[in-house]
Amino acid sequence: MSEHSREKRILNDLIEHFRANAGQVDDSRYLLLTTTGARSGRPHTAILGYYPDGDRVLVVGSAGGGPKHPDWYHNLVANPEVTIETGLFTYPATAVVLRDAERDEVFARLVEADRGWGEYQARTTRTIPVVALVAQPGPPAGGSFAETLKRIHTTFRRELALIRKEVTTSGTAGLGAQLRINCLTLCQALHHHHTGESVALFPALADQHPELADALATLQSEHDQIAVLLEELEKLLSNPSPDLLPQVDRLTAALIAHLDYEEAVLLPHL
Repeated sequence: MSEHSREKRILNDLIEHFRANAGQVDDSRYLLLTTTGARSGRPHTAILGYYPDGDRVLVVGSAGGGPKHPDWYHNLVANPEVTIETGLFTYPATAVVLRDAERDEVFARLVEADRGWGEYQARTTRTIPVVALVAQPGPPAGGSFAETLKRIHTTFRRELALIRKEVTTSGTAGLGAQLRINCLTLCQALHHHHTGESVALFPALADQHPELADALATLQSEHDQIAVLLEELEKLLSNPSPDLLPQVDRLTAALIAHLDYEEAVLLPHL
């Protein structure tokens, strides 16, 4: 078997493992990026680590510090319309190559989070690219509303576990810019999700199922309590202290209990 065939087989095995496990790989953040071949016009899928960055995610074209940019990078430069798979959701996105000062600032932040990126850069004379993947408008491809809600909840559970691990590993003295962004991105996502439920989902269910009135009132109360915990976490992120990990634990406990209760109460009615 040639080296190229061996590498292709390894990649295919990783992609199959990713899909078979709904994107859960080594307690880390991975996604599948499908680009259109710049020359062939055929779809090309790569598995990449990524970083949250507000309403976008970041990937790095390190190629292990090799002398050439990876194929997926050349593809998205030629055609920036790509497809993202998280294991739980699939959605179209637009790839934006970061340039000049923005690229340097973001890359420095990622090196702070993982010095391996700096080691890769030191091995090559090319400037390792950083690419932002911006989701296109519209809901991600999923299934029924109930299935979508469960997948959203699973995403939150996973991200909470990752953030707790990162906070524990870093310690308050080493809390870097990227970890702050990871936390703030989660806070924003939770704010958005709970606002949507409070404004649209809960009133609709109250009209259709009056018997859920007490449960919906409890869920709304929990939304309010979690909002307070999120505000406290955001304040701590601006001035890290030994209270950060306990606050993450308080948020995790409250949110997991809320998600479990919401699924038990609402899923039968969705």
